[in-house]
Amino acid sequence: MTATVVIVNYRAYAELQPCLASLEKHEPDAAIVIIDHAADLAEASRLSAAFPRVAYRATHQNPGFGAGVNAAAREAGAGALLLLNPDCELTMPLLGPLLSVFEHDSAAGVVGGLVRESDGSVQASARRFPDATTGLAGRTSWLSRVVPGNPLTRRNLTTDPSAGLRQVDWVSGALMLIRRETFDAIGGFDERFFLYWEDADFCRRAADAGWSTWYAPEAEVVHRTARASRHAPVRSQAAFHVSAFRYYWKHSSKLARVFSPIVACGLLVRFVIRLAWRSRVTTAG
Repeated sequence: MTATVVIVNYRAYAELQPCLASLEKHEPDAAIVIIDHAADLAEASRLSAAFPRVAYRATHQNPGFGAGVNAAAREAGAGALLLLNPDCELTMPLLGPLLSVFEHDSAAGVVGGLVRESDGSVQASARRFPDATTGLAGRTSWLSRVVPGNPLTRRNLTTDPSAGLRQVDWVSGALMLIRRETFDAIGGFDERFFLYWEDADFCRRAADAGWSTWYAPEAEVVHRTARASRHAPVRSQAAFHVSAFRYYWKHSSKLARVFSPIVACGLLVRFVIRLAWRSRVTTAG
């Protein structure tokens, strides 16, 4: 099986350079498509010259991550699509261990790998589908940060790589291999999600269509988290909460939607708290 590496970039040029260098080292034969949103043309020209085998597409607008993935898929070949954030670096070959999951399971539609933070800690890149406990014990929640071993966090987040290959609900779009048949069958990414939660939505729709999602920790990258979102921190925070509500509304039952005003208010309060916390940290720094 073959795959095309898909990178959606937004002003993360300092991180994109080592990302591409790591691909050259560990996946020298892989096809690569970059969709560069709100591109700096000087940076685009420099990167194109440094990595001539990359299919580089610069755009003036920023329609969001999902739209970028869909645009890259139209440029890619017929094989699988390896989504990779521009602030990720390979430490080993990825395509072999990830593609092997597809080769051994014809129902596998999505595979994610082990994602480490720059300090070596394991990011919870494989998770349960969002539910009523996600706000309390999600990856960025207060409870998960302060008491990471609590039962709700252990239920929602997969962090132990020693458990090996296993089926999960969804994996992070920072490192996500998608079978091309799966991508085409469910119509790609939902472009109404500007940023965040589009990966959970994709895996949910794939599951509804009969495809499974797997976590393969033997494939590993280092992720320098949030390097692109720092260029628009308020908009990124707003997008996170808007997308969270969009996911809730899209995948909830009619009965659950009755509570949508409460959910919206809760997300708004969380957004305000996050902004206040960020302002405090920035002022203190």
